[in-house]
Amino acid sequence: MTEYSLAELCIVAASEAFNDDGEVLATGIGVIPRLAASLAMKTSNTDLMMTDSEAFMLSEPNPLGKRDADFEQANESWMGFSRIFDNVWSGKRHAMLGPTQIDRFGQTNTSALGGSYAQPKVMMLGARGFPGNSISHPNSFFVPDHNPRVFMEGECDFVSSVGYNPDRLPRGHQLSDIDIRRVITNLCVMDFGGPDYQIRLRSLHPGVTVEQVQENTGYPVFVPDDVPQTTAPTAEQLAVIAALDPHNQRALQIRGNPPGVPAAGEAQ
Repeated sequence: MTEYSLAELCIVAASEAFNDDGEVLATGIGVIPRLAASLAMKTSNTDLMMTDSEAFMLSEPNPLGKRDADFEQANESWMGFSRIFDNVWSGKRHAMLGPTQIDRFGQTNTSALGGSYAQPKVMMLGARGFPGNSISHPNSFFVPDHNPRVFMEGECDFVSSVGYNPDRLPRGHQLSDIDIRRVITNLCVMDFGGPDYQIRLRSLHPGVTVEQVQENTGYPVFVPDDVPQTTAPTAEQLAVIAALDPHNQRALQIRGNPPGVPAAGEAQ
């Protein structure tokens, strides 16, 4: 059996979120989301588009980290902010990022924790463009530590993005306008495809049980009758990931860099 890390399992699972997108702009924020989008661009969805995060559209994804002196990125065309906004408002974009909180509606928090917004206990990055992104195009999430502080009881301390909450829908929109594709964590893969947009379990990582997922989620998880194991990376996918991440930054993304398949008697 091919050996792989839990981070590599998550990269492959996250890449599947982009499989059926066709020609849209993929934005992966963070090491694992970026590698996931890049892997999809190299394998399962070669129509996917990606930028260098500055001003160019690429025909090949850039590797992570420091590059050789003779490296030349594969510039396809100019992709300044005005063109990115055109993609956002038209829905031709799919972003994947890691929120600090995700509530039962799929609303997320990237802004502030505890207290009031004027005087929070912790101030974070801020909502930035997330409100407009979340109502305009598909979004997916990656969570490296699945626990009840992230998947918290009640509503997010600060709502940074639109979810399946009828009381917070922007005027003129309906719940079917929201498109949260996948939620990938160190325990499982989920989406919001359950009854009334309830969070739903799609697959369990090796060694993880349904009970573990529910214990670490602050609200009920819909569990279908048949929950498969998350698909293992292929040798080809692992080779592509290694080429995209030559400095192995993926090994630092999940605490302890555990294997994808726990040793006998060990849990994820």
